[in-house]
Amino acid sequence: MKKTALIFPGQGSQYVGMGRDFLDTDADARELMEMASETAKVNLRKLCLDGPMEDLTRVLHLQPAMTVFNLICLQQLKKMVPDLKPTYVAGHSLGEYSAMHAAGVLSAENAFSLVTRRGELMEREGTANPGGMRAVLGLTIEQVDEVINGYSGDGIVVVANHNSEKQVVISGNDAGLNGVDSLLKDQSAKVIPLPVSVANHSPLVAGAVSDFTTFMESVDFQAPQIPMLFNVTAAEENDSAEIKKIMAGQIASRVRWFESVEKMIGAGVEVIVEVGPKKVLTGLMKKILPKKSPIICLQADTPETMEKVAQQLT
Repeated sequence: MKKTALIFPGQGSQYVGMGRDFLDTDADARELMEMASETAKVNLRKLCLDGPMEDLTRVLHLQPAMTVFNLICLQQLKKMVPDLKPTYVAGHSLGEYSAMHAAGVLSAENAFSLVTRRGELMEREGTANPGGMRAVLGLTIEQVDEVINGYSGDGIVVVANHNSEKQVVISGNDAGLNGVDSLLKDQSAKVIPLPVSVANHSPLVAGAVSDFTTFMESVDFQAPQIPMLFNVTAAEENDSAEIKKIMAGQIASRVRWFESVEKMIGAGVEVIVEVGPKKVLTGLMKKILPKKSPIICLQADTPETMEKVAQQLT
């Protein structure tokens, strides 16, 4: 089997109707959905299939909704490719909890429990400390860091995600975001506001870290059975206690996605499969991979797309 990495999307990939193909036909998919709904205390099946999008994208609902659909997709892929043994797994931001399940760090039930609590805390912090996020296109991480480090105006603004060589996401309150906006544009950057109301991966949500750390104390974490690259460090970690510390800090820390993908490439990965809705991460791969790269990038969230993945892997 080809050396394969499984990657899991996070916030921004959701759509109304996700999961219908599997929930209508597969009892195991329905069981996962019921477990997640009971944990989150909300009818996730109705939200995923019928929306409305406004309710689905609410942080409190979105985190368990995205996670359960990612895990349903993983479940279905394993049915099609029973001997699948990934070389790496990784998840983008919220998707990291799906990756931890895939790596054997978390049971499905514990993954749902964690993302439900994470969603509650992040919604709380977002309400108390309003903010947003903006994509910065055309500048390297070093250039964006230089602008932010040199900014002395009002507000809070930090780098939240390093997604590709020249795609960076910044996070903060309106004063901070507006303050650096013109400075980034002076450097010929394109700055695009993102449709979120929480300043994820910034000091504005750091108030959730302590409470989330306490919550995790009662949750069982295992050492990864599959190598996993973590957002905060862009590196592997095998100690379960250290993983808890990493995941607590992840809420307010930079997502080092570009570095993580570069490590997969350097390790000789031949196929990268985005397991979950849409193709956000697959699109990023086209910006990260060298021209004429032989690495195959696929996405799987329907029976048809999973069949294509199965054909490539077997």
